[in-house]
Amino acid sequence: MDIRRLSLGPLGTNCYIIYHDTEALVVDPGGEADSVISFLRDKQIRPLAILLTHAHFDHIGAVESLRNAYDINVYIHSMEDEWLGNPNLNGSKLFMGSEIYTRKAEAYLEPGHLRIGGFSFEILHTPGHSPGSVSFVFHDHHTVVGGDVLFNRGIGRTDLPGGDMEQLGESIKNLLYNLPDTYKVLPGHGSETTIGDEMRHNPFFPLDR
Repeated sequence: MDIRRLSLGPLGTNCYIIYHDTEALVVDPGGEADSVISFLRDKQIRPLAILLTHAHFDHIGAVESLRNAYDINVYIHSMEDEWLGNPNLNGSKLFMGSEIYTRKAEAYLEPGHLRIGGFSFEILHTPGHSPGSVSFVFHDHHTVVGGDVLFNRGIGRTDLPGGDMEQLGESIKNLLYNLPDTYKVLPGHGSETTIGDEMRHNPFFPLDR
């Protein structure tokens, strides 16, 4: 399994293309659908699904273009399905001065294990940044794609609709920090880190064990 990070959209959101052989999963296509499509064509791979860690505007900007280009399903936690078509909830109206609308998702993400094509991963419900934030854990590859929950020496903001600092701390300390120290964390913004590094050095939620 290979992972390609593309920095997309107005906030440089990390979109991750997770691929193996001729199949791929696209996580959080925040904008610039042409860049995603160009990469997929160059590698001669086809996406099987779009996975969303949450529904803020900077993570969903290219969803509709990719969904239409490949006729694939969108997966999101049910708590944020309404956000896809509501510019007030997804933040596009407030922060961009324009409105992003996306059709409802075809499938909901619930805690537990999921297989799509040849990809198998665990879904963790990690609210705090937003009510329906989820993290995708690829145990075979010691990697977690966590959206805007845990960053390299940082955490997701909690001053947006549905944000909750206490919930965020519980998600990080009780779920992400229970993963092995060596697991790589691929965040929604910025550079990658590891669970162990954040447990020891994150200024918001350090936790030595």
